[in-house]
Amino acid sequence: MISDFIYKYYIDPIRYEQPYNAVETLTYALILIVAVYFIYRWFKKSEFPLDGPFVLATLPYIILGGVLRVIQDSHMIRSDLQFLIVTPFIYFVIFFYTVIILIISHYLESQGLCNNYLKVYAGVGIFSVFCVALVLLGWGMTHTRIDLFVLAVIPLMATVATLLVFACMRYVLRWQYVIDPLYITLLFGQLLDASATSYGIDLHPSVQYIEQHVVGSALIEWTHTAFVMFPLKLVVLFPAIYIMEMYRKEANPAFWHLVLLAMIVVGLAPGVRDMTRMVLYV
Repeated sequence: MISDFIYKYYIDPIRYEQPYNAVETLTYALILIVAVYFIYRWFKKSEFPLDGPFVLATLPYIILGGVLRVIQDSHMIRSDLQFLIVTPFIYFVIFFYTVIILIISHYLESQGLCNNYLKVYAGVGIFSVFCVALVLLGWGMTHTRIDLFVLAVIPLMATVATLLVFACMRYVLRWQYVIDPLYITLLFGQLLDASATSYGIDLHPSVQYIEQHVVGSALIEWTHTAFVMFPLKLVVLFPAIYIMEMYRKEANPAFWHLVLLAMIVVGLAPGVRDMTRMVLYV
């Protein structure tokens, strides 16, 4: 019975690339919560400040997770190693890779080999994204195609949506704090996810994509349009940013930044993945 349950709700969805089910979604949400707690405890004992500059320097590693996931989507890896870059395992792979680079970067600074370990840390992340992007570019040129229009239109949709939401928060609601780069990054990441989903399902000319998450899939089926993802994101983003700012001064700064980082991850990473898949037609 237990093995049947595990195969039905966890193994088979990964093996057969099925949409997320409710049990799987709840489990991964709990894993995320537990992971945030243990990461926070690790940072408290470490020498690394968990602040705004660190969150911004970590953005390349979030993008890395998104493009690395497309390696599995393309099926260029045929062995069981491909499952290391599938949710939830890819989060652990990226986490340990990130921590290793962070520790090495800090060591280089302590030895006087660099002036700012965050620059090295971010630089290695950017270089890693570049390397994976080159692999995907080479694979796309030889196996499918590269659609530069998609690479332009989805970020453009996300940028326009971000500017509109930012303007509403800043000038209508008069939330002065929304000018913080971290909040702008959160907005863009979540709206990139909505843009990629909307374009892929409703507008992509050749490949029929589907929404893999339970709530989004149900809303799309109910409204008959993937553009419902935009109001869904806004329903979450407006109260989320308001609550985050409300508790910003009262909460532990490290924990506050870690929660915000987690919120950025769950929007930006899948948005990058979905956009990259469409660019490569996989």
